[in-house]
This record gives sequence, structure tokens and C-alpha cells, in this order.
Amino acid sequence: MDLGAWINVLDSTIRLSTPLLFAALAGLYSERAGIFDISLEGKMLIAAFASAAAAAVWGSALLGLLVGVLAATAFSLVHGLASITYRGNQIVSGVALNFIAAGLTIILGQAWFAQGGRTPSLTGDGRFASITLPGAEAIADVPVIGPIYAVIVSGQTLLVYVAFLMVPVTWWVLFRTRFGLRLRAVGENPAAVDTAGISVTWLRYRAVIICGILTGFAGTYLSVAQAAGFTRDMTAGKGYIALAALIFANWKPMPVMFACLLFGFLDASSIRIQGFSLPLIGEIPAQFVQALPYILTVVLLAGFVGKATPPKAGGIPYVKER
Repeated sequence: MDLGAWINVLDSTIRLSTPLLFAALAGLYSERAGIFDISLEGKMLIAAFASAAAAAVWGSALLGLLVGVLAATAFSLVHGLASITYRGNQIVSGVALNFIAAGLTIILGQAWFAQGGRTPSLTGDGRFASITLPGAEAIADVPVIGPIYAVIVSGQTLLVYVAFLMVPVTWWVLFRTRFGLRLRAVGENPAAVDTAGISVTWLRYRAVIICGILTGFAGTYLSVAQAAGFTRDMTAGKGYIALAALIFANWKPMPVMFACLLFGFLDASSIRIQGFSLPLIGEIPAQFVQALPYILTVVLLAGFVGKATPPKAGGIPYVKER
């Protein structure tokens, strides 16, 4: 491929990895606090529907974002109620939320808009527009540097910049603040945190709230920035891919970003190589190309789950000793 083709692939990589990055960072906060969250997919889906529905009704992408975040946070609090307060099985709770989101979005979409579970197409202020950074047009013709800045760095939506900004912010919060220290401690040894007079329950609830906010951003990006409305099951397993990226990155912010970029690059590349022929094999089937991101998910999980080190108290309800 020439430089222009590589620029386009990298631009697509950034766009496709953004919802994965939001969701993986969301899971990072929750799982670092000891709450395993397999419901990233469901929270993304309900946020995508809620944000697109609000943006279609009110014609505002920002209002859509707010509604999407609230919907995902509400789902996250349900997961917290089941996992923290009632000490239920966290995997069962997460799977249940995924099923509820999948069914609820279709039922409400058909009841409200009568378009087969879809929302009306978004236009104008109902979508997040691309942002042209200062100097992008002026240096666009400069070899190599110009196209990288004008196409990859500039021209993205607000949520893309927020997603990548959240990586250093998450690192700073988790490893340079008192809250982050306590959050990591509650995922490793909640009894020690409780002994120090810190509420394990409140810390874990704050973690799942942050998880809900970030998955709200992820879902909103899918329907109000990347697409022009909600379509049924539009997350298409991205929540599970984000979970795989989180495990692959061993629950660390910077590796999480690179893992999400890897998945995004593979997804972007799969679009380019559709119809490509190999010697002795012939044309690569389109179905195989489309399945590549999911195949990589299975391979990474099979190869790295045993090597990754999850929080020691992850998935274990905390019972205060009397």
C-alpha cells in the first residue's frame, strides 16, 4: 500500500478503536475494584440506543451523550446492586444485563419509532461533527507529516480526543491519587481497606459508576458519532472485544490503549483486504475477513488468560467480618 492508503487505514484504526478504548477503560476501573464486569456489551448497547433516541428527539448530540451516560450508569448501578449489596454472582448479573439491553433496545425502538428497532437518522447538530485542528489545512501538503496531522490527528470527533485523553488521566488517577490507591487496594485486599476505616462498598460503587459513565461514552460514540443513528445489536460484540483487550493488557491503562489499537487496526485492515487474492489459495472469503477481529479475541484469550494476573479479590463478594 502507498502512503495514502496507510494514512486511511490508520485513520480508520483510530475511529474503530475509540469505542473499544472507552469500554476497556470502563472495565479497568470496575475490575481493579474487584467487580468483574461482563456487561460492558449491554451497557454500550443501551447507551447507544438512549443517546441516539435523545439526539433524534431533541436534535442535540450533547443531550444525547448525557442521556446515554445516564442510561449506562443506571445499568451499572443495577450490576453494582446485585454484585456489591446483595453479593450475587457477578458473571450471572453481567450476562443478564446483556440480555436485557439486547431485548429492551429492540422493543423500545419499535414502540417509539416503528422502524424495526432503529432510531431515525441523525443529521446536523444531532451528530458529533469532525473537528479541524489549527493549521491542518495549511500543512496538509507537507510530505508525510502533513497528511498524518491533517487526516489522522485532525478531523476526528470530540469523543475520539476524549477517549485517548482518558488513558493518561486513568493512569494518573489509579497510580498517583489516594482514590486510585484505595481503588486498587480494594480489588486486592478489601479486608485491609475495611480495617483502615474505608468503606469497601462505597469505593466499589464509585468504580461501577465510573464504569457506567465511560461505557455511556462508548455507546454514544457508536450511534451519534461513528454512525448516524442506532441499529439493533450495533455493538456487535465490541464489549467482549474490549474485555479481551483488558485481559490482554493485564489491567494497565497504557497497554489497554495499544491492545485496543491492535483490534482497531485489524478491523480496519479487514475492510481493505476484502476481495484480496493469495497465491494457491485464491480470493479470501469476505466472511473470514470480517471474522478476523473475533478470531483474534479468541486467540488472545486462549493465550493470555492464564498469564494475566487479575485483581486477587476480583469476582469475590466482600463480607465484613464482625
